Amino acid sequence: MEYRKLPHGEEKVSIIGIGSSSIGAAGEKETEKTVALAIENGVNYFDMAAGDATPFSAYGRAVSGCRDKVYFQVHFGADYSSGKYGWTLNLDEIKRSVDWQLKALKTDYIDFGFIHCIDEETDLKTAVAHGTIAYMEELKRHGVIRHIGLSSHTPAVVQKVLDMHIINMLMFSINPAYDYRHGEFAIGSGNERSALYRRCEAEGVGISVMKAFSGGQLLDAKTSPFGQALTEYQCMQYALDRPGVVTVLPGVRGREDLKRILGFLEASESEKDYSVVGEFTPKESVGTCVYCNHCQPCPKGLDIGLINKYYDLALAGDSLAVDHYNHLAVKASDCVECGHCDSRCPFKVKQTDRMKEIARFFER
Repeated sequence: MEYRKLPHGEEKVSIIGIGSSSIGAAGEKETEKTVALAIENGVNYFDMAAGDATPFSAYGRAVSGCRDKVYFQVHFGADYSSGKYGWTLNLDEIKRSVDWQLKALKTDYIDFGFIHCIDEETDLKTAVAHGTIAYMEELKRHGVIRHIGLSSHTPAVVQKVLDMHIINMLMFSINPAYDYRHGEFAIGSGNERSALYRRCEAEGVGISVMKAFSGGQLLDAKTSPFGQALTEYQCMQYALDRPGVVTVLPGVRGREDLKRILGFLEASESEKDYSVVGEFTPKESVGTCVYCNHCQPCPKGLDIGLINKYYDLALAGDSLAVDHYNHLAVKASDCVECGHCDSRCPFKVKQTDRMKEIARFFER
């Protein structure tokens, strides 16, 4: 397993986490065995926005004795009083639901407490007016919540929450279809979404990725908005390459799904290569580097994707990105303009021109 450090914290989070939206259908026994297998394979991040109440007790049993090795992402607004998932902004209902979740999970603290599913500005205003955010901040002061996060599908709403400086983690829907304006949760232009990812990285807000497969639509040519199927591994690598992303949370329905997802760790670069999405790039995104590194290998050894990422982050105000760039052994100024990268870029980026622009920026 590979791990990424939470920017505002010491936690090292597995790049593959587990989404729990579908696993309840497998029943408690299979859920418990799946969680145990995930932990055995180094998975330590579990999102608890489940489709029903079934998984919670199974999770509680599975993590018994190793609670300090896992991180739960618990949602303040997900309600399981009916046995099925429900959504609420009522603070009293939220308190009852969170108390129930803690008891079922056999824990007295929450690693990541998330303001749940705030997609409209009116929802955010309600969460503030009803005292939900104040309540979560109080729990954080008392150590019940270690980090406050937000789940949302709407870049403009996330930007407003970022302005409040209260979250360390964001759960956001990321996949090539949504970034290129296809699908139910494709909210915001590609540029808006990219700017959000860069701001999160620049400000040290980690991103946990939901809907990496667009609910499975991207995996089937018949349902893919591109008319061509992508693989789970391509979608996962795409998400992991976005700035700010710490972990991807595929939904699994049992151990067989989990084993297949974990195969990503042993997959070849060609199996994870998502450059095919360049064929579907809308006009607004043509000429934008997405850090896929399909342009590699560079004969001079430039890590072109990483150089572009540091540049974009520096433009977003990330001072650490400037320092990281300055410590690269091979920089944009070492480009010899051979054109190899230009000819291979599926997003039609003129990387030779881009390297000159980046060199001027960092060496001014």
